[in-house]
Amino acid sequence: MAATGTDAAVKAVEEKLSTEGLSEAAVKAFLYNYGKLTGGESGLIPESDIDAVKELPRLEDLQKESSEVDLKDLLSQTVVLKLNGGLGTSMGLEKAKSLLPVKEGRSFLDLIADQINHLSKENSAKIQFVLMNSFSTNQDTLDALKSTHPEILTQEDLVLLQNKSPKIDAGTLKPVEWKAAPDLEWCPPGHGDIYPSLLGSGMLDRLIGKGFRYAFVSNSDNLGAVMSTDLLAHFVSSGAAFMMEVAERTEADKKGGHLARRKADGQLILRESAMCRDEDKALFQDVSLHKYFNTNNLWLDFVQLKKKMEEYDGIVPLPLIKNKKTVNPRDSTSTSVFQLETAMGSAIECFGNAAAVVVPRSRFSPVKTCNDLFSLRSDAYHLTEDFCVKLNRDTPPVIKLDDKYYKHVDKMEKLCQGGIPSLLSCNKLEVTGPVVFKSGTTFKGTCSVTNTKSEPVELPPGEYTDQQVEL
Repeated sequence: MAATGTDAAVKAVEEKLSTEGLSEAAVKAFLYNYGKLTGGESGLIPESDIDAVKELPRLEDLQKESSEVDLKDLLSQTVVLKLNGGLGTSMGLEKAKSLLPVKEGRSFLDLIADQINHLSKENSAKIQFVLMNSFSTNQDTLDALKSTHPEILTQEDLVLLQNKSPKIDAGTLKPVEWKAAPDLEWCPPGHGDIYPSLLGSGMLDRLIGKGFRYAFVSNSDNLGAVMSTDLLAHFVSSGAAFMMEVAERTEADKKGGHLARRKADGQLILRESAMCRDEDKALFQDVSLHKYFNTNNLWLDFVQLKKKMEEYDGIVPLPLIKNKKTVNPRDSTSTSVFQLETAMGSAIECFGNAAAVVVPRSRFSPVKTCNDLFSLRSDAYHLTEDFCVKLNRDTPPVIKLDDKYYKHVDKMEKLCQGGIPSLLSCNKLEVTGPVVFKSGTTFKGTCSVTNTKSEPVELPPGEYTDQQVEL
């Protein structure tokens, strides 16, 4: 799709892109998205156009497949690619989120690097590792690796740099101008940028040239997303160009997107909440009907990916995500803008042979909030010999900390200097107000702790079972 709109607006967009030295692939991808914006596409997917996905292969049924293939050979053709562009600003962080210590003093990045080294050693295969960094996270990440895992830095094609996209003035549909802070004129393009970044940087061709055909892609903050040789063997034997790991939706997931099948051609697609009409919301949120959600753990065949991009003149034609914001996110009175983004998982609709497999919830353990971090640092989880973080129980505890006092990591850590309480036998914990935790504190069952004062109050150490504590 060529960019549409007024000639002046299109020219302004093209000039903005050319001044930043973006690759041809990045420019084409943005102009494709801009064409969707100015063409007025709603992006809505009516319930009447889709069927629910009823049955899919399950990981537990695939366990024996890997024994029938040469795993060392497959691993030597496989890239492990981690999305590492986020700063974790919602948790009050100013550096790469992957540098946050999560378990036994190890950060996300430490654990990922340790997993790569362990996998290489155990299988006598050199695993190709790629970090997709943003301009905001790249230097911090490299500095951290230099300190803790310098051996990783010797690897070729370690870093894939994410592109950036101009914010579009919602009134004029031209690139916004913000002279007070020109950096705010740009935004991340979403993780769908993985495809133009791979092509435009030349990394896709280089990796294929070195004999790498497959990739396992996941978020760096998802500690459940570890290389699975069972899934790798299944993906390769399936011949699919693209495979998505999905998990079963629960009531807690009902507002998030789901997998569906397009009636017109039977194609697997993703429908996000922004793509749902208001009158379809009830069916969208029916987790017994639409049963599966995208974990963002994806498997790619580089050769088929390149062929698809050549077919579409250097892009993967992804659905547009149009986010309306203000140019200065801290100033609600600043100019309204559109941020044009894409999601890498939505590429499932671009491949006729795309596949999906149901995985246990344990492969989807993202850390998005301090509630997640609080739980992860507790004894509800343990670190395995192969540097994976596993639950010590069947389901994670439900944690609800008061956002006013615990939303940011530094505030949470200050109130938990004495250590995270034991949550091994805790089903649910809700904390209201500033509560100071000390070592020797254990929660069991369903508990709540409330401090109505604005000043922090210490919870006496001890065991609390199905109790509502008021300080």
